[in-house]
Amino acid sequence: MIILVINCGSSSIKYQLLDMKSDDIYDVIAKGIAEKIGLPSGVLQYAPSGKEKIVKDIEIPDHKVGMQLILDALVDPENGVLSSLEDIEAVGHRIVQGGDFFSGSAIVNDDVLAKIEYCAEFAPLHNPAHLLGIHAISHVLPSVPQVVTFDTAFHQTMPPKAFMYALPYGYYEQYRVRRYGAHGTSHQYVAGKGAKFAGLDISESKIITCHLGAGSSICAIEGGRCVDTSMGFSPLEGMIMGTRVGNIDANAVLFLMKKLGTTPDEMSTILNRKSGFLGLTEKTSDAREMNALANDGDPKAKLAFKKFTYDIIKNIGSYVAVMNGVDLIVFTGGIGENNSRLRRRVLENFSYLGVKVDYEANMNGGQDALISTPDSKVKAAVICTNEELVIARDTMHLVSETLD
Repeated sequence: MIILVINCGSSSIKYQLLDMKSDDIYDVIAKGIAEKIGLPSGVLQYAPSGKEKIVKDIEIPDHKVGMQLILDALVDPENGVLSSLEDIEAVGHRIVQGGDFFSGSAIVNDDVLAKIEYCAEFAPLHNPAHLLGIHAISHVLPSVPQVVTFDTAFHQTMPPKAFMYALPYGYYEQYRVRRYGAHGTSHQYVAGKGAKFAGLDISESKIITCHLGAGSSICAIEGGRCVDTSMGFSPLEGMIMGTRVGNIDANAVLFLMKKLGTTPDEMSTILNRKSGFLGLTEKTSDAREMNALANDGDPKAKLAFKKFTYDIIKNIGSYVAVMNGVDLIVFTGGIGENNSRLRRRVLENFSYLGVKVDYEANMNGGQDALISTPDSKVKAAVICTNEELVIARDTMHLVSETLD
């Protein structure tokens, strides 16, 4: 089945075109991104399999135009990979927030669209963009079935003691204020692949997955099911991130709002876009740049790196306690897959659990690898995440079921 996987942001559209023969047998035919949508100078990147990447500077006024440019690239007479758009059999979308409506992927219909729109208030930077992508596909490929995969779905197995806040209960009933988590598609994928990689039966294992990037979250997975995760009502909660503050006393926020005279929207910008690595270093939100600054002796970059490491250790430790043990710790995401020093510092802190680091294996970043020694009581691994594959798998299964 030829499936186009779409990940729409507020000003970008990431995409992959996959030929899915089965869950584990597939080809990535092409991938790329349309970015700077709505800005004066847009960029379209298109990388057909086996050929050089093509980059075009082109105006992209809206998501509908961006989607059309992507589809045009796929059927381009010279560099295209499809003979016709009719070759696309289904489209799968990543959706950040599905609330507690969805515990799995779903075929797009009016009810699903209404619920995604309802949840837009929980993820105002993400869900509206996802809806634009769905509507753009509907306009360009009206007869092609579409499937949505939710970052929050995997976390729906959390028990109430883990997802509830101790606010007046009516706020949950009326406004659905609770912990939802994020990165669920990634956590689910790397837990499953990590268990196979480590020779574990996921249904009998306790796994902690660390998705570490510009946005970071940690997940406790017992028997293949999420039991807790570090992100909360929104992707703001949890550890320090690129530009997000992570955990903070709510009274500190109220105090600053009074002192600064800020509106809720202005404070949201501070917490979501001006804090984290950027806030502490006062120079960068990029982990690679922060690492370089720390290596050069910058005290604020050192502090940010130490806090990030500390937050990871603290979350892993709490989940070891929650699950009464751990069999496997997995690192993924741009930072988790590529920063060997961070992984080493985190794992060395769990020597009391019998974790033994394979230092040579740990130095190889950007590829799947066991980074614990054979005699380590707790296994550790780096698994490169592949959210697009999860979306493509779910899309293939759901669309196939409707055709049977």
